[in-house]
Amino acid sequence: MRVLEAIGDPVLRFLTFVGECAALIGETCRRLFYRFELRETMNQMAFVGVSSVPIVVLTSFFSGAVLALYLSQFLGQYGGTMFVGATVALSVSREIGPVIAAIMVSARCGSAMAAQIGSMSVTEQIDALRMLSVHPTSYLVIPRVVASVLMLPVLALIGMWTGIFGGMLVAGASGVPSQSFLDSIRSYVQLWDFGGGLVKAPVFGLIIAIVACQQGLRTKEGAAGVGRATTNSVVISMVLIYLSNFVMAKFLF
Repeated sequence: MRVLEAIGDPVLRFLTFVGECAALIGETCRRLFYRFELRETMNQMAFVGVSSVPIVVLTSFFSGAVLALYLSQFLGQYGGTMFVGATVALSVSREIGPVIAAIMVSARCGSAMAAQIGSMSVTEQIDALRMLSVHPTSYLVIPRVVASVLMLPVLALIGMWTGIFGGMLVAGASGVPSQSFLDSIRSYVQLWDFGGGLVKAPVFGLIIAIVACQQGLRTKEGAAGVGRATTNSVVISMVLIYLSNFVMAKFLF
């Protein structure tokens, strides 16, 4: 009996999570144009987008730089330095740019969303919104979903160009001429390599916002519950980002 309970409890929690997220997505789509909170949406766009630019630029720059450092050393041994630019650009545009942007937003903004909504939940502020005839989905969920879906592609694009720039600087310091680096990109990198990375970004944004809101709305047990919701939001979002990234990479490229 205990074995069945040990197996059944995680399965039940997983099914509950999937059901709550699906219901939240359906409610968001249904109420998207019913009552649109423009001011809150703009605030969330500034929070998710503009405020996340520095950390995305920093992490993407050094990710591209490290990649170029290894590639310059390895390919230089075989006379293949003309492929360094293309390899860095392909890696950054397809994977590193969108994934790094999503991970940073999940850690920085997803956790904050879960904590804020969780605090409102345990202090009964969400019940107060309902008493004022303000639906929590319209006021709390939709602005965060819209902001995340719209701003993640922008952050991903910034991460792509920053990563490539960092790679070019380090490759140049390692003996790869900048002109050779850029010529390699022009020869082997296509527009769809950037487009495919940008296609991934809105999906990552949707995952981050929905998971954060779902964890925040189901928060209970005071401050301890808020802490668990914040941690769960980041961990679940990151796992789903990597999982969805693999699935999309399989079909996009």
